[in-house]
Amino acid sequence: MSQVTSLVQSVDWLAIAPPTLTAAVALVVLVADLFLPAARKPLLGWLATAGLAASALLLLPLLDGGRRTFCLTGHPDTCSYVADHFTLIVQFLVLGGALLTALLSIDTIKDHDLPAGEYWFLLLSSAAGAALLPASRDLATLVIALEVASLPAFALVGLRRGDRLSSEAALKFFLSSVAATAVMLLGVSFVYAATGSLHLSRVAHALSALPDPRLATLAGAGVALTLVGFAFKTAAAPFHFWVPDTYVGAPLPIAAYLSVVGKAVGFSGLILVTVQGFPAYADVWGPALAVLAALTMTVGNAAALRQDPARTHSAVRLLAWSSVGQAGYLLVPIAAAGYAHDPAHAVGATVAYALMYAAVNLGAFAVAALVARTRPANRLADYQGLYHRRPLVALALGFFLLCLAGLPPGIIGLFAKVTVFSAAVDAGLGWLAVVMAVNVVIALYYYLQWTALLFRPAKAPAGEPAGQPRAPIPAALSTALALAALVGVVLSGAPQLVLRFAAGALL
Repeated sequence: MSQVTSLVQSVDWLAIAPPTLTAAVALVVLVADLFLPAARKPLLGWLATAGLAASALLLLPLLDGGRRTFCLTGHPDTCSYVADHFTLIVQFLVLGGALLTALLSIDTIKDHDLPAGEYWFLLLSSAAGAALLPASRDLATLVIALEVASLPAFALVGLRRGDRLSSEAALKFFLSSVAATAVMLLGVSFVYAATGSLHLSRVAHALSALPDPRLATLAGAGVALTLVGFAFKTAAAPFHFWVPDTYVGAPLPIAAYLSVVGKAVGFSGLILVTVQGFPAYADVWGPALAVLAALTMTVGNAAALRQDPARTHSAVRLLAWSSVGQAGYLLVPIAAAGYAHDPAHAVGATVAYALMYAAVNLGAFAVAALVARTRPANRLADYQGLYHRRPLVALALGFFLLCLAGLPPGIIGLFAKVTVFSAAVDAGLGWLAVVMAVNVVIALYYYLQWTALLFRPAKAPAGEPAGQPRAPIPAALSTALALAALVGVVLSGAPQLVLRFAAGALL
């Protein structure tokens, strides 16, 4: 009994408050859904949004960093949960992304008649797992957090009942993710068999001094299989095949959520296992990730080039392929960490890029959600003349696309790309920097093509009488769009804010 009391007293409840509160609100929403009448179900959305905002605010007392909990007895430095600067940055990204997703979801649930209770419970549960993952410092907690973030997402993707595209998207997402998890668990089991530990710090120490060559072979196989599992989670080519159909079939806010929070989960986990758990095998995962980065950005941008407005291609599919290309850029600094003398500095470049990408990509999805209200097909051609219909919305989307392209006035996108490029050059990966430069130029074409489309003369929309008044933008959707635009503009005006913020992401 005294041991249990000692364990309870050793738990730092403030450190674990952000994911814990998110999970608690998920349960409250699930129970409240049983008692609320149908007319009052929208209250669940505002309750979930308030819970995510409160969880994000709980990060403020943790800014001093260095909090640890669930540590081994007699070893205070070997812990399962660490709320350091890296953790707080990724949790801020996750909870902020989930908050904007919640704002996008409030009207989507009503428009598509989605089950509100299940939707909000699943979204909050996934966000709780995503917030737990960057704090995980042992392989068991890391895998559990990854699955808590992923499993509700399967259901969210397929929540549009009776929709064939949604069902197919959920099935593809489920099968690919289950395969990734199985491969990852096999890799983790090999690593545990070779090292006798699951804590990343102890795994790193054991891998650096394996006495038996057979154990070294087993550990190398475990490292490789773990990387393959994370390659699925980060949508790295050739494990990216689930992305386009999943994004197109999912409700738009969930596609936005997967493109930002899903990536944050995958990349933060990949950073932890490589830089903290497997530094002794940097000569293995460094070159492997460099090749994956080059392949991923090339495949993503080449596929995005094929999305032609004249052929009624989907805007969401273009954003999906764009996210694959962006994943390639995010992989570059992690690969560079395998070569660099200061891996933490290289990792900071990935974090900085992820923060920029999160804000502007959610903004682009917010505009897509607005266009989908009147044009459900959401084709690229539907954006022609958007400036003449909604000037501010078109300017916002143009700004988001220029940020993703890395062109002024999207200064934050330019700075983020330069930071990633510098990480590759500093690590001696000149060939990868060249591949990235070529891909950035390729991506300019489809980003600028879409931007130009916004300002072309509008076509007469079928089924819409001339002079029909514009429908007002829902408050929640306009708030999400305004917040994303505000963050993008502020960071473009002062890009050093995000770069300094991310530079502290020391592991």
